Amino acid sequence: FDSLPPAHYKETMSTILMWIQQSEAKLSMPQVAVAEYEIMEQRLGELKALQSSLREQQKGLNYLSTTVEDMSRKAPVEVSQRYRSEIEVILGRWKKLSAQLVEHCQKLEELMTKLQRFQNDTKTLKKWMAEVDVFLKEEWPALGDSEALEKQLQQC
Repeated sequence: FDSLPPAHYKETMSTILMWIQQSEAKLSMPQVAVAEYEIMEQRLGELKALQSSLREQQKGLNYLSTTVEDMSRKAPVEVSQRYRSEIEVILGRWKKLSAQLVEHCQKLEELMTKLQRFQNDTKTLKKWMAEVDVFLKEEWPALGDSEALEKQLQQC
């Protein structure tokens, strides 16, 4: 009996596995090109919430690891090995998920910065184009008015 995991272990294992599967599903959603900053902010918020949830689940993962360590001291080798390999698979998925989450957040933040810069540049360019349009529609000075022609040449 000492070599068997407590009931809480199985509950925690089930909870962690379900959480990992749900999180992997969220991260595996195809990344689409988005040109709307608000949608990108929303997605970043979802990823940050997932990161927060990851930190909350860490306690359960730590419990599973220490329980497996305790059981491995008391259990026969084959039982101990089964639980060790089970926790190693979960730890591997956990690390991969954690790394993907960080990578997705960083990439999205970079893209948001680029989009913001592009939007600002576009706004500046549109303003400049409107000013040029006004300038081009101005009446041309008379041919004999060299002062006005010189002024317009400098503006050009």
